[in-house]
Amino acid sequence: MADKKQLKQIVEACVSQVLEKHVPRMREELVQQVLEQLGPRLSTTSLPNADGGAAELLKAISAIHAGTTQKEILRGLLDGVVRYSARAALFVVKGGAATGWEGRGFANNDAVKNFALDVLAGVPSRVLQSHMTFTGTAADMDEQFIAQHGAPSDDRIIVLPLLLKDKVAALIYADAGTGGKTTDDASLEVLLTSTSAWLEVVSLRKQAQRDGGEAVPDRSEAAPVPVQTVSSYSDPFAGHAPMHSTKAAVEAHAAEPEPEPMTASAAAAAPAAAKDAFSHLSPEDADTHRKAQRFARLLVDEIKLYNQAKVAEGRKNKDLYDRLKEDIDKSRSTYTKRYGNTAAASADYFSSELVRSLAEDDGSLMGANFRR
Repeated sequence: MADKKQLKQIVEACVSQVLEKHVPRMREELVQQVLEQLGPRLSTTSLPNADGGAAELLKAISAIHAGTTQKEILRGLLDGVVRYSARAALFVVKGGAATGWEGRGFANNDAVKNFALDVLAGVPSRVLQSHMTFTGTAADMDEQFIAQHGAPSDDRIIVLPLLLKDKVAALIYADAGTGGKTTDDASLEVLLTSTSAWLEVVSLRKQAQRDGGEAVPDRSEAAPVPVQTVSSYSDPFAGHAPMHSTKAAVEAHAAEPEPEPMTASAAAAAPAAAKDAFSHLSPEDADTHRKAQRFARLLVDEIKLYNQAKVAEGRKNKDLYDRLKEDIDKSRSTYTKRYGNTAAASADYFSSELVRSLAEDDGSLMGANFRR
C-alpha cells in the first residue's frame, strides 16, 4: 500500500491537473458573464474613451484575468483603469486608514506610494461608508492629494471601492487629468467588478491546492503574500502596512480586540479568537465548519455576481427564490455534495448565507416558496 507521502503526491498532482484544465475556461466564462450582465451599457457609443467599444473593454478585462498573482491582477486593474481615465491611484484600506499603493498617469507616480489619504470626509468617506462608487469635484477629494498632483481639467473625480468578501479592501481614484480626456464610469465599474471576481477565483484556486496538499510556492512576487485562514480570503495587501493612521482609526483600533493572524483588510472585521463560534468543537470539526461556511459564501457570491438585475428585482418584489431558483438549487446541490455528510451538515450554512447575503438578513425577501 502506498505510504502517506506517496498518496499526498498523487493528490497534489490530480488537483493541479484539474485546476490547470479548468481555470482558463473559468476565466473566459467570467469575462463573458460580466459583459452579458451589463448588456446595452457596453455599446460602442457608451464608451467614449475606447477605440473598440466592448472589444476594447474585453481586452482590458482579459489582461486583468491573465494575472496569476494578486499583484499582477491589481496592476492589470490599474492599467485598465487608465484606458478609461487619464490618472488612477490605488489606496490600500487597513484599520480605518487608506495608504497609496501605486499610481498611473500622474506626473510623479511614485508620489502616490504611501500617500496618507484622508478618508474622514469627502468622496473617500462616502465610498467607505456605503461600499458604493461616488463622483464629485476636486474639492471633495483630499486637498493635499489634489495640491500635490493638480486638479483634473474638468474638476471631476471618481472613487470606486474594490470589494473583497463584502469589505472595502482598496479605493480606486480616477480622473480626467489635465489633457481634456474624459472618464468612462461604466467601464471603470466593470473593471472593478471583474477584478473582485477574479481575485476570488484565484483565492479559491489556492484554497483547493491547500485542501489537496501543499501548493507550489509562488516565485513571481517580490515578497510572498501570507496565506489567509480558511474563513477569510487571501489579502492582496497583507504585506502593505499603513504608513499612517488617523486619530479616529487609532481610537477605533484601541477599542477593538486583536485580530486573528493574517485576517482580511480591516482589523475591525476580524473576531477575536476568544469569540470563535467554533471554539467548543474539536479542531477537526471546527475546521470543517469554517470550510463549509466559506464555501457557502463563495457559492452565494457567485449567484449575486452573475444575477445582479434579478437580485435587485427579487429584493424589491420579495421573490428572490422564484427568480433565482435554478441557480440556488444547483448551488445547494453542490454544497450538499461536499458538506451534506460532514460535521457541518446540521448547520446548513448555505441557506443561512442566502438569507444573510442575498436577502440582506430579511428572510421574507426570499419569498413564500423558499424552504431551508
